[in-house]
Amino acid sequence: MMRRLLLVIAIVLSAAPAFAVNPDEVLADPALEARARAISAELRCMVCQNQSIDDSNAELAKDLRLLVRERLTNGDTNEQVMNYIVSRYGEFVLLKPRFETKTILLWGAPLLLAVAGGLSLIVFAR
Repeated sequence: MMRRLLLVIAIVLSAAPAFAVNPDEVLADPALEARARAISAELRCMVCQNQSIDDSNAELAKDLRLLVRERLTNGDTNEQVMNYIVSRYGEFVLLKPRFETKTILLWGAPLLLAVAGGLSLIVFAR
């Protein structure tokens, strides 16, 4: 029974997405590596643009992964690493943009479009 459970778990985990992180990039400290993976999952590959740097095989993505790990080993917090990357590459590098005054239109656009669509349906229905 236990073997079947382990087999099912192994099969499910083998279907998880493969990451592009090379073995030579992995940090020895599991806690730092987990933090690096969490940060990398939030950063956009500037070459692929619809992938995180954790999923991308592009050279720039590798350079960014190494930069994230370097900053973490130097003692930076997750927020400091993110701020450093954003200061170098701009807000576009974030897969999920921050909620700020300059991104309010980006976050509010779906609601505005839904309201405009609803109003136009009401107007044209009359």
